[in-house]
Amino acid sequence: MAHRPIPAHILNGGAEPIFEVLPQSVVANMIRPTSENALLWNLIYRIAHPRISMASLLKLRPLWGTPGLQEGEDLLLPYFWGYAASGERLANLDEALDEIDGPGRQTEADLFLVGQENLILVEAKNLGLLGRCGRFGLKRCPEVHPESSSERACRYWEGGVARFLEHLDWAPRPAPFAPAPPCSRHYQLGRTLLLGDALARRTRLRLHVWLILPRSRWRTSERDWLDFVDRVRDHELWRRMRVVSWESIRELPAQA
Repeated sequence: MAHRPIPAHILNGGAEPIFEVLPQSVVANMIRPTSENALLWNLIYRIAHPRISMASLLKLRPLWGTPGLQEGEDLLLPYFWGYAASGERLANLDEALDEIDGPGRQTEADLFLVGQENLILVEAKNLGLLGRCGRFGLKRCPEVHPESSSERACRYWEGGVARFLEHLDWAPRPAPFAPAPPCSRHYQLGRTLLLGDALARRTRLRLHVWLILPRSRWRTSERDWLDFVDRVRDHELWRRMRVVSWESIRELPAQA
Protein backbone atom coordinates (compact mmCIF):
# COMPACT_ATOMS: atom_id res chain seq x y z
CA MET A 1 0.00 0.00 0.00
CA ALA A 2 1.39 3.39 -0.98
CA HIS A 3 2.00 5.83 1.84
CA ARG A 4 -0.23 8.87 1.99
CA PRO A 5 1.44 12.17 1.12
CA ILE A 6 1.96 14.38 4.17
CA PRO A 7 -0.01 17.66 3.97
CA ALA A 8 2.21 20.67 3.40
CA HIS A 9 1.05 22.44 6.58
CA ILE A 10 2.31 19.66 8.86
CA LEU A 11 5.57 21.00 10.29
CA ASN A 12 6.82 18.06 12.35
CA GLY A 13 6.02 14.39 12.86
CA GLY A 14 4.86 13.75 9.32
CA ALA A 15 6.42 10.28 9.40
CA GLU A 16 4.35 9.16 12.39
CA PRO A 17 2.13 6.09 11.76
CA ILE A 18 -0.98 8.09 12.65
CA PHE A 19 -1.05 9.55 9.14
CA GLU A 20 -1.68 6.08 7.73
CA VAL A 21 -4.80 5.52 9.86
CA LEU A 22 -6.43 8.95 10.19
CA PRO A 23 -9.73 9.37 8.32
CA GLN A 24 -9.17 10.96 4.93
CA SER A 25 -11.46 13.85 5.90
CA VAL A 26 -9.11 14.78 8.76
CA VAL A 27 -6.02 14.69 6.52
CA ALA A 28 -7.75 16.59 3.71
CA ASN A 29 -8.55 19.42 6.13
CA MET A 30 -4.81 19.86 6.77
CA ILE A 31 -4.28 21.13 3.24
CA ARG A 32 -6.13 24.37 3.93
CA PRO A 33 -4.00 27.35 5.09
CA THR A 34 -6.41 28.03 8.00
CA SER A 35 -6.76 24.36 8.90
CA GLU A 36 -7.82 23.70 12.50
CA ASN A 37 -6.48 20.16 12.17
CA ALA A 38 -2.99 21.26 11.11
CA LEU A 39 -2.90 23.87 13.89
CA LEU A 40 -3.91 21.26 16.46
CA TRP A 41 -1.29 18.74 15.32
CA ASN A 42 1.56 21.25 15.01
CA LEU A 43 1.08 22.87 18.43
CA ILE A 44 0.24 19.75 20.45
CA TYR A 45 2.72 17.34 18.83
CA ARG A 46 5.67 19.62 19.62
CA ILE A 47 4.97 19.46 23.39
CA ALA A 48 3.96 15.79 23.52
CA HIS A 49 7.25 13.90 23.77
CA PRO A 50 6.97 11.63 25.54
CA ARG A 51 3.86 13.06 27.23
CA ILE A 52 2.33 16.39 28.24
CA SER A 53 2.58 17.65 31.80
CA MET A 54 -0.87 18.38 33.14
CA ALA A 55 0.65 20.73 35.71
CA SER A 56 2.16 22.81 32.90
CA LEU A 57 -1.23 23.06 31.17
CA LEU A 58 -2.97 24.15 34.37
CA LYS A 59 -0.38 26.88 34.90
CA LEU A 60 -1.45 28.54 31.64
CA ARG A 61 -3.67 31.56 32.23
CA PRO A 62 -7.11 30.51 30.96
CA LEU A 63 -9.47 32.72 29.02
CA TRP A 64 -12.15 31.14 31.19
CA GLY A 65 -11.84 28.62 34.01
CA THR A 66 -11.02 28.11 37.67
CA PRO A 67 -7.70 29.88 38.35
CA GLY A 68 -5.10 27.88 40.22
CA LEU A 69 -6.99 24.61 39.81
CA GLN A 70 -5.10 21.99 41.81
CA GLU A 71 -5.29 18.54 40.25
CA GLY A 72 -1.79 17.23 40.92
CA GLU A 73 0.64 16.15 38.24
CA ASP A 74 -0.43 13.69 35.59
CA LEU A 75 1.40 12.85 32.37
CA LEU A 76 -1.01 12.98 29.46
CA LEU A 77 -0.76 11.03 26.21
CA PRO A 78 -2.46 12.83 23.32
CA TYR A 79 -4.84 11.02 21.00
CA PHE A 80 -5.47 13.14 17.91
CA TRP A 81 -9.01 12.49 16.58
CA GLY A 82 -8.93 9.26 18.59
CA TYR A 83 -5.45 8.05 17.55
CA ALA A 84 -2.05 8.21 19.24
CA ALA A 85 0.87 9.38 17.12
CA SER A 86 1.88 5.71 16.97
CA GLY A 87 -1.39 4.95 15.17
CA GLU A 88 -3.00 3.18 18.13
CA ARG A 89 -6.74 3.72 18.56
CA LEU A 90 -7.85 5.03 21.98
CA ALA A 91 -9.16 2.10 24.01
CA ASN A 92 -12.89 2.17 24.81
CA LEU A 93 -13.53 5.07 22.43
CA ASP A 94 -15.51 3.13 19.83
CA GLU A 95 -17.69 1.54 22.50
CA ALA A 96 -18.37 4.97 24.02
CA LEU A 97 -19.25 6.38 20.59
CA ASP A 98 -21.66 3.55 19.92
CA GLU A 99 -23.27 4.07 23.32
CA ILE A 100 -23.80 7.81 22.86
CA ASP A 101 -24.35 8.24 19.13
CA GLY A 102 -25.49 4.85 17.90
CA PRO A 103 -25.26 4.12 14.16
CA GLY A 104 -24.61 6.85 11.63
CA ARG A 105 -22.38 9.89 11.95
CA GLN A 106 -20.64 9.96 15.31
CA THR A 107 -19.14 12.71 17.47
CA GLU A 108 -15.73 13.85 16.20
CA ALA A 109 -13.75 15.04 19.20
CA ASP A 110 -10.51 16.75 18.17
CA LEU A 111 -8.17 15.76 20.97
CA PHE A 112 -8.12 13.42 23.95
CA LEU A 113 -5.43 13.89 26.61
CA VAL A 114 -5.26 10.70 28.65
CA GLY A 115 -3.37 10.30 31.92
CA GLN A 116 -3.37 7.93 34.85
CA GLU A 117 -6.13 9.86 36.62
CA ASN A 118 -7.46 12.46 34.18
CA LEU A 119 -9.13 12.59 30.79
CA ILE A 120 -9.30 15.92 28.96
CA LEU A 121 -11.56 16.22 25.91
CA VAL A 122 -10.60 19.19 23.77
CA GLU A 123 -12.71 20.99 21.20
CA ALA A 124 -10.26 22.91 19.01
CA LYS A 125 -11.18 25.94 16.92
CA ASN A 126 -9.26 28.29 14.68
CA LEU A 127 -11.61 30.47 12.62
CA GLY A 128 -14.67 28.25 12.96
CA LEU A 129 -17.56 28.60 15.39
CA LEU A 130 -18.94 26.11 17.88
CA GLY A 131 -21.15 23.66 16.05
CA ARG A 132 -24.94 23.86 16.14
CA CYS A 133 -27.50 21.20 15.29
CA GLY A 134 -27.64 20.80 11.53
CA ARG A 135 -30.99 19.01 11.58
CA PHE A 136 -32.62 21.86 13.48
CA GLY A 137 -31.07 24.38 11.08
CA LEU A 138 -32.46 22.44 8.11
CA LYS A 139 -35.86 22.11 9.83
CA ARG A 140 -35.51 18.33 10.12
CA CYS A 141 -35.39 18.05 13.92
CA PRO A 142 -37.64 15.10 14.90
CA GLU A 143 -38.71 16.97 18.03
CA VAL A 144 -39.55 20.31 16.43
CA HIS A 145 -40.22 19.36 12.79
CA PRO A 146 -41.67 15.83 13.00
CA GLU A 147 -43.36 16.18 9.61
CA SER A 148 -39.94 16.62 7.93
CA SER A 149 -37.95 13.99 9.85
CA SER A 150 -37.65 10.27 9.22
CA GLU A 151 -36.98 9.67 12.93
CA ARG A 152 -39.57 9.32 15.67
CA ALA A 153 -37.50 11.24 18.24
CA CYS A 154 -34.01 12.60 18.89
CA ARG A 155 -31.91 9.97 20.70
CA TYR A 156 -30.36 12.66 22.90
CA TRP A 157 -33.77 13.37 24.41
CA GLU A 158 -34.77 9.75 24.92
CA GLY A 159 -33.95 7.71 28.03
CA GLY A 160 -30.52 6.26 28.77
CA VAL A 161 -26.95 7.50 29.04
CA ALA A 162 -27.16 9.48 25.79
CA ARG A 163 -29.84 11.76 27.24
CA PHE A 164 -28.86 15.45 27.40
CA LEU A 165 -30.90 16.08 30.55
CA GLU A 166 -28.74 13.70 32.59
CA HIS A 167 -25.92 16.24 32.42
CA LEU A 168 -27.31 19.54 31.17
CA ASP A 169 -30.15 21.81 32.26
CA TRP A 170 -31.77 22.06 28.85
CA ALA A 171 -35.42 21.72 29.86
CA PRO A 172 -38.03 21.86 28.55
CA ARG A 173 -37.82 19.29 25.78
CA PRO A 174 -37.92 20.84 22.28
CA ALA A 175 -41.37 21.08 20.77
CA PRO A 176 -43.02 22.54 17.66
CA PHE A 177 -43.61 26.31 17.73
CA ALA A 178 -41.40 26.72 20.85
CA PRO A 179 -38.31 28.98 20.92
CA ALA A 180 -35.05 27.57 19.55
CA PRO A 181 -33.85 25.01 22.12
CA PRO A 182 -30.42 25.07 23.83
CA CYS A 183 -29.61 21.67 22.29
CA SER A 184 -29.56 23.34 18.88
CA ARG A 185 -27.25 26.13 20.01
CA HIS A 186 -24.89 23.84 21.96
CA TYR A 187 -25.14 20.64 19.94
CA GLN A 188 -21.40 20.14 19.42
CA LEU A 189 -20.40 20.87 23.01
CA GLY A 190 -23.30 18.81 24.36
CA ARG A 191 -22.32 15.71 22.38
CA THR A 192 -18.67 16.19 23.37
CA LEU A 193 -19.64 16.24 27.05
CA LEU A 194 -21.79 13.11 26.66
CA LEU A 195 -18.94 11.30 24.91
CA GLY A 196 -16.48 12.39 27.59
CA ASP A 197 -18.75 11.11 30.33
CA ALA A 198 -19.17 7.73 28.61
CA LEU A 199 -15.42 7.38 28.10
CA ALA A 200 -14.57 8.53 31.63
CA ARG A 201 -16.95 5.95 33.11
CA ARG A 202 -15.28 3.18 31.13
CA THR A 203 -11.74 4.24 31.99
CA ARG A 204 -12.49 5.46 35.54
CA LEU A 205 -10.75 8.74 34.82
CA ARG A 206 -11.69 12.25 35.97
CA LEU A 207 -13.28 14.16 33.10
CA HIS A 208 -12.31 17.66 31.94
CA VAL A 209 -13.80 19.45 28.90
CA TRP A 210 -11.71 22.20 27.33
CA LEU A 211 -12.03 24.60 24.44
CA ILE A 212 -8.87 25.86 22.71
CA LEU A 213 -9.12 28.75 20.25
CA PRO A 214 -7.21 31.87 19.20
CA ARG A 215 -7.33 34.65 21.77
CA SER A 216 -8.83 36.97 19.15
CA ARG A 217 -11.76 34.57 18.63
CA TRP A 218 -12.75 34.26 22.28
CA ARG A 219 -15.16 37.18 22.19
CA THR A 220 -16.98 35.52 19.27
CA SER A 221 -17.55 32.29 21.23
CA GLU A 222 -17.71 33.64 24.79
CA ARG A 223 -21.50 34.02 25.08
CA ASP A 224 -22.14 30.53 23.73
CA TRP A 225 -19.55 29.00 26.06
CA LEU A 226 -20.87 30.82 29.14
CA ASP A 227 -24.44 29.81 28.38
CA PHE A 228 -23.33 26.20 27.92
CA VAL A 229 -21.28 25.86 31.10
CA ASP A 230 -24.01 27.54 33.16
CA ARG A 231 -26.22 24.58 32.21
CA VAL A 232 -23.78 21.86 33.34
CA ARG A 233 -25.37 20.01 36.27
CA ASP A 234 -22.18 18.57 37.82
CA HIS A 235 -20.50 21.40 39.74
CA GLU A 236 -17.20 19.53 40.01
CA LEU A 237 -17.11 19.03 36.25
CA TRP A 238 -17.98 22.72 35.84
CA ARG A 239 -14.85 23.59 37.84
CA ARG A 240 -12.73 21.43 35.55
CA MET A 241 -13.98 23.03 32.33
CA ARG A 242 -11.60 25.47 30.72
CA VAL A 243 -10.93 27.75 27.74
CA VAL A 244 -7.29 28.16 26.71
CA SER A 245 -5.76 30.15 23.86
CA TRP A 246 -3.51 28.71 21.18
CA GLU A 247 -1.12 31.55 21.96
CA SER A 248 -0.59 30.23 25.48
CA ILE A 249 -0.11 26.67 24.18
CA ARG A 250 2.52 28.02 21.79
CA GLU A 251 4.47 29.43 24.75
CA LEU A 252 5.04 25.97 26.24
CA PRO A 253 8.54 24.63 25.51
CA ALA A 254 8.88 22.01 22.81
CA GLN A 255 9.86 18.53 23.96
CA ALA A 256 12.77 16.69 22.40
